[in-house]
Amino acid sequence: MGTPSTTPAWDDLRVLLAVHRHRSFLAAGRALAVSTSTVARRIGALEAALGRPLVHRGTSGAAVDADAAELVALAEQLELGLDAVRRDDGESDAEGTVRVSMGEGFVQPATRVLAEVRRAHPRIQLEIVSETRLADLVRREADFGIRKVRASSPALIQRTVGRLRFALYTSQDYLERRLRGARLRPADFARHDFIAHERALRSPQTEWLAANGAARFALRANSDLALIEATVRGMGISVLVEAQARDVPGLVRLDVDAVPPPVPVYLLYHRELRQVARYRIVARALEAALRSGLA
Repeated sequence: MGTPSTTPAWDDLRVLLAVHRHRSFLAAGRALAVSTSTVARRIGALEAALGRPLVHRGTSGAAVDADAAELVALAEQLELGLDAVRRDDGESDAEGTVRVSMGEGFVQPATRVLAEVRRAHPRIQLEIVSETRLADLVRREADFGIRKVRASSPALIQRTVGRLRFALYTSQDYLERRLRGARLRPADFARHDFIAHERALRSPQTEWLAANGAARFALRANSDLALIEATVRGMGISVLVEAQARDVPGLVRLDVDAVPPPVPVYLLYHRELRQVARYRIVARALEAALRSGLA
């Protein structure tokens, strides 16, 4: 193909991103609400603009060339930026959309707080994203993040709002079958069944269990709710957040010689958000509630 003649247009990059995600022209067209021929025409225009092929077409679908990875990344960044602009654009103070990212353990208390925000400011629309992958707050994948890890970017404001405290819990059924008393001694760890986060999460609580001799894991999960449910069902012993577990029927807290280490909790958001009223409102509400709940 010849020398590139124009700068790639957003519409063409958007189509390339859809093909990358959906692996076919037909599925990409459906996702974008355009025809397959339009998808093909846009990809052809993009290839002509750049002077090289970008998509391989075959009987099993369409695949974006590995050399086009930087274009896919650019399209994703543009998409995120446009989403952020849409949340900000044309919205006066104390109205518009606010998106909050958090682990599922924070979802219920955060939702209660945000419901109060909405009651006081009915023109604010709220989005809650529960996820194990940390949303990129610098790129505005979310406006706020409630995290158990520090951020490194100077573009973010980071408030330490408290600490999560942990304890060991099991069910009454497991207690009666396996423990005979609500005390777990150091020598007992090796012979009991435990429930913990999956290895990929590198959870400090799971590492603490292993350091204390736990070796038998009846269930591993990337979900705090799964850990709680498995514990209630008598599958074993788990390390759970005190504030979350103490209100769960059927859980029994165990006495131990050494308690799991606490974990700091941070509220993070982009520095630019301080200039917009709805973000200031949500920031104050979340910070106050987290400080109170984690005190």
